[in-house]
Amino acid sequence: MSFPRYLILIITCLSMAKYSVAQQVTDILDGMAQCPIPTYPQLTATQSIEKSKAITILADKSGINKNKVAKFTGNVMLINSQQTILANEVELNRESSSVKATGDIHFQNKGIDIFADQLNISESLGATTLKNTQYQLAGIAGHGGAGIIAVSREGTLSLIDSSFTTCYGASPDWQMNASEINISKDERYLEAYNARFSVFNVPVLYLPYFTIPIGDDRQSGFLYPEIGNSGKSGFTTSIPYYWNIAPNIDATITPKYMLKRGSQLMTEFRYLHDEQQGQFDLEYLDQDNEQEDNTDARYLVRMQHVGTFSERFRASIDYTTISDDNYLVDIGSKHYNDNDAYLYQTGELAYFADSWQAKVKLQDFEVLGDNKTNYKALAQLELASHQKIDVLDGLFDVYSEVTNFDNADKTQVTAQRYHVEAGLTFPLVTPAWFLNSEFKILQTHYLQDNIPLESELEESVSRTLPKVRFHGGVNFDRQSHFWGNSFTQTLEPQLQYLYIPEKDQSNIGLYDTTTLQDDYNGLFRDKRFSGLDRIAQANQYSWGITSRLLDSANQEQLRVSLGRIVYLNDSNFTFEENQGIVADASALAVEVYARINSRWQFSSDIQYNTEDDVTNKSQTSIDYLFGENQTIQLNHRYTRDVSGMTLEQLSLAGNVSINKNWQVISRVTQDLQQNRSIETYAGLQYQSCCWSLSFAYHRYITANFDEPSSNNKNRDEFNNGFMLRFSMRTKDITDMFNSSIFGYKRPYFLNN
Repeated sequence: MSFPRYLILIITCLSMAKYSVAQQVTDILDGMAQCPIPTYPQLTATQSIEKSKAITILADKSGINKNKVAKFTGNVMLINSQQTILANEVELNRESSSVKATGDIHFQNKGIDIFADQLNISESLGATTLKNTQYQLAGIAGHGGAGIIAVSREGTLSLIDSSFTTCYGASPDWQMNASEINISKDERYLEAYNARFSVFNVPVLYLPYFTIPIGDDRQSGFLYPEIGNSGKSGFTTSIPYYWNIAPNIDATITPKYMLKRGSQLMTEFRYLHDEQQGQFDLEYLDQDNEQEDNTDARYLVRMQHVGTFSERFRASIDYTTISDDNYLVDIGSKHYNDNDAYLYQTGELAYFADSWQAKVKLQDFEVLGDNKTNYKALAQLELASHQKIDVLDGLFDVYSEVTNFDNADKTQVTAQRYHVEAGLTFPLVTPAWFLNSEFKILQTHYLQDNIPLESELEESVSRTLPKVRFHGGVNFDRQSHFWGNSFTQTLEPQLQYLYIPEKDQSNIGLYDTTTLQDDYNGLFRDKRFSGLDRIAQANQYSWGITSRLLDSANQEQLRVSLGRIVYLNDSNFTFEENQGIVADASALAVEVYARINSRWQFSSDIQYNTEDDVTNKSQTSIDYLFGENQTIQLNHRYTRDVSGMTLEQLSLAGNVSINKNWQVISRVTQDLQQNRSIETYAGLQYQSCCWSLSFAYHRYITANFDEPSSNNKNRDEFNNGFMLRFSMRTKDITDMFNSSIFGYKRPYFLNN
């Protein structure tokens, strides 16, 4: 509180309503079972004195002794622009410029409410001191008690012999006691000295110095530790330290100890500017005690950046590398799953003009395991132009690229590819129908080097192919009644014709070409393969039909799609088996989605080969939704002939809240073809309003890249582990569940 040189007193004696501050606190805390943050009424709303240095005092009685000491008794309220004090008795000493208050004291400023037995204000020291206190921080759950609380003129709080907790009740679930606690004036962080933590009145941890953020703003300090165990690394513990370098720059430094392997340091650096943002990660283990030769360091380096340099220029980087193939399997990383087979290493710089754009790309994949023959594109230049023409709102498009392919295996073929694609497109679109017509010429030239003697590949190859494509559809709808309800029923047939003449391409290597997914949407693509190394012959039409039921809110309740490709002549466009691409026959693609009611949902995607009478691929899921963030999901996934194997997996996943405090998350995935478990995950979390405890168990199959076999059946290796995490604030383990091998609600991914 600040005093003017000449104390001005505005004294009003009022007969104020009697009330007990202690009883007010008790009444508030009695209703704290759900930990709402207590709020205390503003003790004054007098706006006229907020900018004044005067002190307003309201009291039942008052008196002045020799014009030196003023004494006020009975419901005393002392108000100035910074704070308000309620007390039974207040004395103002003009000579010492001090204030003394006793009895049922309630001190309030914009950041804290303090209840105390005694209060002293010293103008010379510029501080307010309260004794035998209980306090509540404004707007947040933090509260506690202190033998002495000192409030500086700037608003900083110093609590001596104090406690802090975010729980309420006579016996808080957890509490920190400290010899001294300092709280910043803006209540962004709390620092404690000689901090002793207790859980259910049992001491669990001592820290000589501890700092934590207590507001919404980011502050430097230690984050909550995490304890775990795994079969590969043994007991693990980590304590992250968050460093708020600047408002737009921060870092998290996490020392991690693994009983079997040793100490690891993990660093995450992030930056955010108006037009640039990115993240740099480094995980470093100097020596791995589990390795026979532990002299080599093991590490992961990851960099991501996205930015614009103007309205026209954009750049991005996504680069990750690891010390050895088994780093993810042995040590793991939050950035990748243990069974990931490759790491991205890409960079791109793009320029966007009004009618054209240019890109320079570098693309590589760090392949894990024995298959090191993947090609990298160093570098790739793309140019694209789009010009409107006056005929039928048409477009004249030109796309060109120059790509240099290299390989880490120096025995493999290398190549330069030059490609130009030009043509006319006429899009006609109305609410009731659409028709897109496309006429293009595709010209590609290859310069190939390091060709084996007996190979069919040629050093110089040119390929010219025309492409004609018509794709149209009609949208019908009508009002229908099913199951006693009114729906809008749609009928959406589509038809596409695609023509590309036959061309022998066996003299061209495979550098960036893979088979595309043959789902319902894939029926209407203009190509069967990604990349440009193979452009499949096509004289075919694709048909498809979709019907939907929409309720009165226009929400989709049922969708059924059916379609296939019909080849008008036999194709002799084949590939060698060792090139890894198989010419798939026309398959019947079926998609079904049904929202049976507010709780049950069903979805299924099937690609059925009618020629061979077999299912190529299918995915079916049933979801039961029975509350907010509560789901049980059953998934069946099947894929025929993946690297000579058939994959069939069944998984059951659930996220169930037992009550308002307890939550269970689980997932089980079984390989039906090889009759083995692939993943078992179980998580249990207790959440109160002021703390949470999470426990998770994870058992999953891992890849061992030391073995040359491509069949996981011969190299099954399981990792078992658990995680234990305590947090003073609510912490959810759902993110850990989502990052498991098969991300929840992402049932399309298979693992072998």
